Amino acid sequence: MRAMILEMPRQPLRAADIPAPRPGATEIAIQVRACAVCRTDLHIVDGELPHSKLPLVPGHEIIGVVTARGTNARSFRIGDRVGVPWLGWTCGECDFCRSRRENLCDRAQFTGYTLDGGYAEFTVVDERFCFPIPKNYSDAEAAPLLCAGLIGYRSLAKTGNAKRLGLFGFGAAAHIVAQVAIFQGREIFAFTRRGDGEAQQFAKSLGAVWAGDSETLPPEPLDAAIVFAPAGKLVPLALRAVTKGGTVICGGIHMSDIPSFPYVLLWQERTLCSVANLTRRDGDEFFALAPQVPVRTTVEKFPLADANGVLKRLRNGKIHGAAVLIPNEK
Repeated sequence: MRAMILEMPRQPLRAADIPAPRPGATEIAIQVRACAVCRTDLHIVDGELPHSKLPLVPGHEIIGVVTARGTNARSFRIGDRVGVPWLGWTCGECDFCRSRRENLCDRAQFTGYTLDGGYAEFTVVDERFCFPIPKNYSDAEAAPLLCAGLIGYRSLAKTGNAKRLGLFGFGAAAHIVAQVAIFQGREIFAFTRRGDGEAQQFAKSLGAVWAGDSETLPPEPLDAAIVFAPAGKLVPLALRAVTKGGTVICGGIHMSDIPSFPYVLLWQERTLCSVANLTRRDGDEFFALAPQVPVRTTVEKFPLADANGVLKRLRNGKIHGAAVLIPNEK
């Protein structure tokens, strides 16, 4: 099968023909139809997330069709369409797993990081961590829902009943979260890189009531903010933008260092917290909600062989919405 392989961090992916993997007892083999490109992939390729499997097939926002089943795999049938998220396996035994916090599992494995992922024609995954995909989404439209959607949804849930919500970094996750939040009756304030009028207009087209650069205060104090961009310098800016008792959520798996800031930005019971991974319950809730909104993803499709170029475009902020690799496109 064709695959794009990371052999060493900070090096381009290598195109290769490798044997198709075979499923283990609780695994299913799937033919990959689409795999979205996530900023987490970029962190792995750039070596900002250490200890990845090497060599590695990246990619964890996978849509595919079941082609084979392991001896104990019974949840899906051959030909079923499934989605594969970042969380690929948990132990089920540690304190976190037993307290319904499997996203924090001590021994968790992650698709496209410690397990081979979807930058390939085929992959194998533990069926217990896959989701059936609503039929009203095409393969490319559904792929970003598997991480940008799920992590975004978990981040949104952390904001509680916040009415005025700021989104710092208006990319794949934010453009999905904005739709869910507006459906829930919230107001969206979008923060982008300075001078990125295209991203600001994109946010307004999705229903944002205001869009501006990240260093500009919004026209009114926010109840909560989510920082999706991996820039630690945005955290004090987000704290400055939220009102007393407000919440700032860091929605990424990696972020540059947060600079020191005066205590007054945190005082008056403002809260700062992070979101880590996802749970299967998040997935069940989100995939039940998404068609009701209905969430629409804005995607750019690329052949699998273009993966390095797509990662470069993402690194330079040239993707609005989500980029999706299609293995069967030339």
